[in-house]
Amino acid sequence: MSASTITGRQRLALGAVVSGLFVLAVALLLVDGGREIAVDVAGVFTASYLGSALRLTVPIAFAAMGGIFAEKSGVINIGLEGLLIIGALSAIATNYALGLESTPIDANPWLALLAAVLASAFVAFLFAAVCIEFKADQIIAGLAVWLIALGAAPFVSVIIWGQRNSPRVGMFSSISIPGLSALPGIGAIFSITPPVLLLLLAVPFSWFLLNRTTFGMRLEASGEDPKSLDTAGVDVRKVRYAGVILSGIYCGIGGAGLALNTGTFVGTGDTMIDGRGWIGLTAYLIGNYNPVGAFLASFLFAGLDALQLELQQISTITISSTLVGIVPYVAVLVVLTFVGRTRMPSAAGEHYDSDE
Repeated sequence: MSASTITGRQRLALGAVVSGLFVLAVALLLVDGGREIAVDVAGVFTASYLGSALRLTVPIAFAAMGGIFAEKSGVINIGLEGLLIIGALSAIATNYALGLESTPIDANPWLALLAAVLASAFVAFLFAAVCIEFKADQIIAGLAVWLIALGAAPFVSVIIWGQRNSPRVGMFSSISIPGLSALPGIGAIFSITPPVLLLLLAVPFSWFLLNRTTFGMRLEASGEDPKSLDTAGVDVRKVRYAGVILSGIYCGIGGAGLALNTGTFVGTGDTMIDGRGWIGLTAYLIGNYNPVGAFLASFLFAGLDALQLELQQISTITISSTLVGIVPYVAVLVVLTFVGRTRMPSAAGEHYDSDE
């Protein structure tokens, strides 16, 4: 976001955040024991913390960018949470199957990632067919994707493993950048997992695809003025299919990236995805449909999530862990409240028939 586009409300929000942090820092230094707490909190911000925040950014940012492609095409996909669940389950189930003694192929995280992408893209294709061919309500169809995945994933887990949570399977190993990863103090930043590397490549690639290619222009036209695109001889249906399937591919990478970083699938409660698809949806609204903005918004939430996990380990802070755990969600709500108006694509959510 350029300085010229910053609104008065955003300046007010930025000023409020900076003032609040300043007052909090002064208060910590003045109260009894506050200096010790301040030193402990400052010690959290290390290279290891940044690496952890980047890993937590993966599922959120991929879901956000996937949502951008779908909505730019004119189809609102709120089933991102469900697609992430499908990606995570498919990745772990595939790697588990590949690692069985009866399987001639050894466990391979890259094959597991590919399976997750195919599974998520297939479900996204079904969602697109329901919305485009049968003109189903996109919001209801998106909710159906989420609810089906939320119910089916634990069911499939019980069939495969006899329980909702999977056993630990093979996962991605970190990639260390020669030389840089050995630097004292900051070396941990340069030791990253493949999903993080894919994310760092996907952000500029997505921006280029949307803003510098014919496909990106057609995608935007499909969401803004499908009639003009149709008049120009471009099949709007195909463009919208491509946008939605891309959202499935991105969510497949995001879900697999989260699961293959830990080597397990958690199917209890809201599953291990735990609302990250919904946060991704919020992130691309905050980023105003820009992949770079969506990534930064995702990193903000992931950074706060990593921070609350670190704060719960500090013995001098006696605040309830439940209260600390809601900090990222409150922060996102505050940012969403003060962020400037987001302009949706004009034809987003509207069905289009070339015979109209």
